[in-house]
Amino acid sequence: MKEKFYISTAITYTSGKPHIGNTYEIVLADAIARYKRLKGYDVYFQTGTDEHGQKIEKKALELGKDPQEYVDEVSLEVRRIWDVMNTSYDRFIRTTNQLHVEKVSRIFKKLYDQGDIYKGYYEGLYCTPCESFFTESQLVDGKCPDCGREVSVASEEAYFLKLSKYSKWLEEYIDNHPHFIEPESRKNEIMNNFIKPGLQDLCVSRTSFKWGVPVTFDKDHIVYVWLDALSNYITFIGYDTKEVTDEFKKYWPADVHLIGKDILRFHTIYWPIILKCLGLELPKKIFGHPWILFGKDKMSKSKGNIMYADDLVKLFGVDAIRYYVLHEIPFNSDGTITYDLIIERFNTDLANTLGNLVNRTISMAHKYFDGVVLKPLEKEDIDNDLIDLVIKTNEKVEKKIDELKIADALDSVFEIFRRSNKYIDETTPWVLAKDENKKERLATVLYNLLEAIRHGAVLLQPFLPNTADEIFHQLNTENRFNDSLDNFDGLDIGIKLNEPKPIFERINVDEKYKEINELINNV
Repeated sequence: MKEKFYISTAITYTSGKPHIGNTYEIVLADAIARYKRLKGYDVYFQTGTDEHGQKIEKKALELGKDPQEYVDEVSLEVRRIWDVMNTSYDRFIRTTNQLHVEKVSRIFKKLYDQGDIYKGYYEGLYCTPCESFFTESQLVDGKCPDCGREVSVASEEAYFLKLSKYSKWLEEYIDNHPHFIEPESRKNEIMNNFIKPGLQDLCVSRTSFKWGVPVTFDKDHIVYVWLDALSNYITFIGYDTKEVTDEFKKYWPADVHLIGKDILRFHTIYWPIILKCLGLELPKKIFGHPWILFGKDKMSKSKGNIMYADDLVKLFGVDAIRYYVLHEIPFNSDGTITYDLIIERFNTDLANTLGNLVNRTISMAHKYFDGVVLKPLEKEDIDNDLIDLVIKTNEKVEKKIDELKIADALDSVFEIFRRSNKYIDETTPWVLAKDENKKERLATVLYNLLEAIRHGAVLLQPFLPNTADEIFHQLNTENRFNDSLDNFDGLDIGIKLNEPKPIFERINVDEKYKEINELINNV
């Protein structure tokens, strides 16, 4: 039996087309899911769209559309973007799915019947874009603490979830499970700002709009969008209040909920308490990743600084954008993206370090040995330095990915390519080729380079899958499995390499900016 691994992204709110900051999360989750598959895990990777709420109803009305028609269009666009980014999700869910709607209604009823939800009256401050209620003390400069927008006074009959009843339990749970919320800074923020001051009961129904899951026993109410949205993590793998499926028993609890830091409160307070009320295990880890900023600013339509993933892919290719967001966004702090930075990273890392290495090595193998891979016979101490680094990289990458330090893991893979380039300078194959007596040494040097590249390509698969495929093609090998990394003999002797072809060609900055300006002007 394979060990299971369940990873999810937050489901994308269907308020519009996702920008590169939203898209970062799905690529991050995809790299982790692909890596776990490479390691032999039975992976379940879920993503999708969050489609109910006042903001959606209002947006559809403005566009003269039925809410369902509107979310159908946006959900399709989200899925298209996820596919453009070559993400390998197992299930793309939608919260307007009828079976999910029915299950959420039953979850609400169960919590009400057992006394965890009660009917009351709400008076307070509400942020429509965030679908969130706040107290006066939680506001920042009188505005929503999450998005910075204006809040409005809301007053209506409502049902409430007894968060206060479970406040002490949640505090103790987090204290006793130090890796439940990561990074550490996010955990401290939640504990100090929300849990330790004491939790207030949460409004979990609305009466002022209709676009949502109905409360079946009270026709005037619909279920608050966050209870509906959070439940997706269990309903789509087979949880129901009546019975659960074998799929649910197999995959729950989730190993990682990967979410943006701006929705940490919902996942680390509301969701654990909902699960506690349902008698279910909590997810093993909730990871609040940072944002991608445009320069130093958060992306927003009003600022005109939004970048979309599909546009960036047209300009630079899918793996170049995957590389940028995976390599350049730190573990614990916001990252930044600009066209200048993408071009710089493309030329430095992808074209020079990786592309040039692969092209040079395979070209030399064709030039000196007609592309045939020969047995390494004449070894020297300098070979061991390269081989030792390459062999140890697998363990380094595994450790970093287990810590969710994806940028560090990817950099460790590129250390193979950087070291291989240095090895070329140290061994000077073009000099060896001039001496007939150095043929065996030359064959050894080229084998070492080709096998180092193969090791790098195996580990590159979760991050840049298309690039890895192209490297395997040029190496003419299907030996792309994780267990082949234990040794340094994965290329068959006597095979003939395919013709070298540039994987990443250097970008001409002036020409690229012409393309960028044309694209921006045509949007």
